[in-house]
Amino acid sequence: MRANTSIRVRLTIWYGGGLALIMFLFASALYVVMSRALQDQIDRSLEEAAVAASRSLEEHRFGPFLLLDDLTQAFPELALIDKFFQIFGPQGQITLQSANIKTRNIPLSQTALQSTLQGRAIFETVRFHDEIPIRLLSYPIRHGETLVNILRVGTSLQPEEEMLARLVFVLLIGSPLAVIVSMLGGWFLAGRALRPVDTITLTAQRIAGGDLTQRIETTSKDEIGRLASTFNDMIARLEASIRQIRQFSADASHELRTPLTITKGETELALRKPRSPEVYREALESNLEEIDRMSRIVEELLLLSRADLGEVHVASDLVQLDTLVQEIQLQAMVLGKERHVETTLGKVEPLQVLGDEWRLRELILNVVDNAVKYSWPQGTVQLGLTQHHGMARMTIQDHGIGMTPDEQRLVFDRFYRTDAARAHAQKGTGLGLSICKWIAEAHHGTIEVTSTFGQGSCFTISLPLLPAASVRG
Repeated sequence: MRANTSIRVRLTIWYGGGLALIMFLFASALYVVMSRALQDQIDRSLEEAAVAASRSLEEHRFGPFLLLDDLTQAFPELALIDKFFQIFGPQGQITLQSANIKTRNIPLSQTALQSTLQGRAIFETVRFHDEIPIRLLSYPIRHGETLVNILRVGTSLQPEEEMLARLVFVLLIGSPLAVIVSMLGGWFLAGRALRPVDTITLTAQRIAGGDLTQRIETTSKDEIGRLASTFNDMIARLEASIRQIRQFSADASHELRTPLTITKGETELALRKPRSPEVYREALESNLEEIDRMSRIVEELLLLSRADLGEVHVASDLVQLDTLVQEIQLQAMVLGKERHVETTLGKVEPLQVLGDEWRLRELILNVVDNAVKYSWPQGTVQLGLTQHHGMARMTIQDHGIGMTPDEQRLVFDRFYRTDAARAHAQKGTGLGLSICKWIAEAHHGTIEVTSTFGQGSCFTISLPLLPAASVRG
C-alpha cells in the first residue's frame, strides 16, 4: 500500500480485509461443523434403524436361514421412506433387499465384508457415476459366534447435499454483502474519527502562516481530544516564546542603541573640529564607559541564553551561607559609601546549602547592589539569614524608591526597569534580576519581592538546606 494513501482509505481497506478473512474462516468452520453434524445425525439414524431391523429379523429366523421373501410386508419397521435395506449372506452374496431401493446393484465391499466377519459394523459413503452419494451401514447379524447374515441399511445423501448447497449459497451471498456494508460503515466511522485530525491540520497550516492565535476547539476527552489539548498547549507556549523573543529583541536593540548613539554622537562631535587633548580624552573615556556597558549587556545576554539551553554548569559544593552573607555585607559597605547608604546585618543563623558558591555570591551581591543603588541617601540596607521550614531564607530589606504592584510582577523580566529606577540610577542593563532568578531556580530555590512604592523593597531568597540541617523553624 502506497505511503501517500490517506489514513481513511488505509483504515477502511485494513478493516474490510480483516473482516473478509474473519468471514472466510467463520464460513469455512460453519460449513465443516454443519457437514459433520449432518453426517453424525444420518449415522445415528442408520444405526438405530439397523438395530431395530436386526432385532425383528432375529425373532423370525429358523436357524441361520430367513423364511420370508418380502421383508417390508412382514417387518413394517423396515419400510422406511428415506432408507433402504439389503441382506447379504456370510459370503457377501445378496439375499434380499427392500423394494424402495433405487440402485439395484450395490455390492458389498471387501472392507465391509471383512469388518462384519470380525463382528464390527462399518459406515461407508459411495457414489455411482453421477448419481447422488449414498451413506451405508453394514451391520453383522450373528447366531451365537457365527455370522449368519449381513444387514445393510442405506440412505441417500441428497437432502444433506441440498442443505449444504443452500448454506454455501447463503454464505457466498451474505459474506461479501456483510463485508461491503462493513467497509461502508468503516469508511463513514473513519471519516468521523479523523475529522478532528483534519481540523488540527488546517489549524496547523494557519499557524504555519504566522497566525499563532489559532486554537483547536476540544469537546471530547478521548485520544483526539487529548491530542488537541496538547497541541493547544504547545502553540500557547510557542506563542509566548515568540512574543518573549520579539520583546527580548526589541529590548536588546533599545538597550544597545542608547550606548551606540552616545558613542557615535560624542565621536562625531570630537572629530568635527580640532580640539584639545583633554576634550579628546573625555570623549574617549565616555566612549569606553559606553563600550563597557554594551559588553556587560552582551555578556549577560550570553549567560542567559546559555542558561536557557542548559549549557551553564552549576556546581554542587558545600556552601556556608552565613559566612557568605557576612562577606557580602562588608563589600556592600564599600558600595554604599558614595551614596552614604549603610548595610547592616540582622539575624544571621549558621546555615549550609549545596550549591555553586560563585553563583550564589553573584546572586546575593546583585540583589544587595540593587538595594544600595535604589536606596535614598542616608538610608540603610539590612541583610538577614534564618531557617524556615527546611529552607534557608535570606532577606535584603532597603528603604528606597520601592515599586508598584504591577512593577513587582515584571521586575524579574529581562531588560525591565521601572521608570522610577531609570530616573534614580542611569546605569543598569535590566538583566541583573533575571540572572538572579535563574541562579535561584538553578539551586532549586526561589526569589520573591514585596515592596511599597516610595518606601522600599524586601527581596527574599529561599534555598533548600542540607538534609541533616533541615529543621522546621
